[in-house]
Amino acid sequence: MGNKIERDPITGQYTTGHQWNGIRELRTPVPTWWMLVWIASIAFAVVYVVLLPSVPLGDQTTAGTTGYTARQALEAQLETVRTAREAQGAVLAETELADIVADPELATLAFNGGRSAFGVNCIQCHGVGGGGQIGQFPSLIDDDWLWGGTLEDIWFSINHGIRNETLDARFSIMPAYGDFYEQADIEAVADYVLALNPSSPDHATRDRLPGAEMFELECSACHGVNGLGDPIFGAPNLSDAVWLYGGEREQLVAQITNPQMGVMPAFGERLDEATIKMLAVYVHSLGGGEEAGAGETAALQ
Repeated sequence: MGNKIERDPITGQYTTGHQWNGIRELRTPVPTWWMLVWIASIAFAVVYVVLLPSVPLGDQTTAGTTGYTARQALEAQLETVRTAREAQGAVLAETELADIVADPELATLAFNGGRSAFGVNCIQCHGVGGGGQIGQFPSLIDDDWLWGGTLEDIWFSINHGIRNETLDARFSIMPAYGDFYEQADIEAVADYVLALNPSSPDHATRDRLPGAEMFELECSACHGVNGLGDPIFGAPNLSDAVWLYGGEREQLVAQITNPQMGVMPAFGERLDEATIKMLAVYVHSLGGGEEAGAGETAALQ
């Protein structure tokens, strides 16, 4: 290896004088553009350090001469969003549910807001898609409603809840028939209830089943003579294939003997009126909502 400084005969550039295995190292200068970018970067860094928070000092940083912080910028953005949402919420709170869904812009706003609120307040029980959980919480995507499925009915249920301690909560109770009926009687009623479904082989002759008389005496007042249910009492339809606590014979016997009865909080005590309406619109849109009509059981208050 040599260190004699000379010109490379091919490129005409000076060499560094270094040579390895016959390969000479050229003295190639740094490109001017690169040097300019490097100097500009240093200048930018110096200006940035002077103007903005940058140098870490333990659990803090240098403040910078502008006083800017990312937290302040975020808070300003959040305040802008809050202001816009408050204005939108005021419109929704003052607008009737039927008028909300009739207005495409308000309906879209309510649907999107309701979907967000559902994800925070409702999926823990009813599931991400509103499908519910058999044996615990009802599905919101079918057309089987305990208390009615119109917009107003849904609004009332969300606002006041079910079987909670608030004054206007929806309330119903089913007696534990195991306390005063024999097991054979309860099983007979369970067989009759199964026969209420039109697909049952005993449907046509159900009135001759042993449980028919007890059903008429004890159950028809709430569930109806044909077991179709009544949203006034929160009594479920017993003639279809939709069951909250299971529709097998042993499950029906257990429910008649010692019934389960769910509780839903009054979200009107937790959420504002606009959010309650958005939730009602969203739940109604999931696929099982009913149209408003003469059978409505609750009025928007």
